[in-house]
Amino acid sequence: MALSGMTGFARVEGAHGAWSWAVEARSVNGRNLETRFRGPPGFETLDRAARDGAQARFQRGQLTVNLQAKRAEATGLSQVSVETLERYLKAGAPYVATGMVAKPSLDGLLALRGVIEVREEEDDSETRAALEAAMAASIAQALDGLKVARLEEGAALTPVLNGQVDTIETLTTQAGAEAAGQPAILKDRFARRMTELLGESASEERIVQEAAAMAVKADVREELDRLVGHVSGARALLTGEAAAGRRLDFLSQEFMRESNTLCSKSALSSLTAIGLELKATIEQFREQVQNVE
Repeated sequence: MALSGMTGFARVEGAHGAWSWAVEARSVNGRNLETRFRGPPGFETLDRAARDGAQARFQRGQLTVNLQAKRAEATGLSQVSVETLERYLKAGAPYVATGMVAKPSLDGLLALRGVIEVREEEDDSETRAALEAAMAASIAQALDGLKVARLEEGAALTPVLNGQVDTIETLTTQAGAEAAGQPAILKDRFARRMTELLGESASEERIVQEAAAMAVKADVREELDRLVGHVSGARALLTGEAAAGRRLDFLSQEFMRESNTLCSKSALSSLTAIGLELKATIEQFREQVQNVE
């Protein structure tokens, strides 16, 4: 399965009978799958279609499914609200009687707010069921489009992540080459220090023993071996069939743990420099992994 991101957007429009609508589905990064549905009053049952559809397609991310729907005005029934009209007439009567205002015209009265009421026709159960089924189909199409958008993001992330893993592998190899010379350098450094302190009386045997103890403390072969293993693990996840985001995130933590230990054990400035560059690359890798499903 191709790598999938967690950010995307899709929009689908639809119509059925007197209704028309638009569905927008969008998602951002999230540790788990969270789905929110927003729709007009009376369409709350479509929340289940949005949640089930998201669960069938995604494993992580914060998803929002927004349904905007409207009904053609021609289907509404208009009527005059006599109560509202009489309220306006009663309120204006004193001003008309004193001549402060002219008698209201019929078109003026009908234009007042609330005088004309539009009552929507009620859909029968069969029509309503067909309408909600059509809207649910649009929600599914929007989620399919969102999945395509997330896969496109994953396709863009894949070469970036592979390149960072390649860099980690290269730096690990360089660190191994530098670390191979640590025992001899530590022995030479300790021998010079002992000679400075004790002169010619410095024991070669003592120098060898102390240098060996220092070399054991500075041995980074286990850290390098684990880094090599993590590189292989990262490549397997990037080409695997399952969603890899959580495991890649965990692996980035293990990468950082080994590189921190490598730097703490380093007795050479050159090895420390490689370790610091390794940590910077791992941090970049970790940031990009946050976008992977």
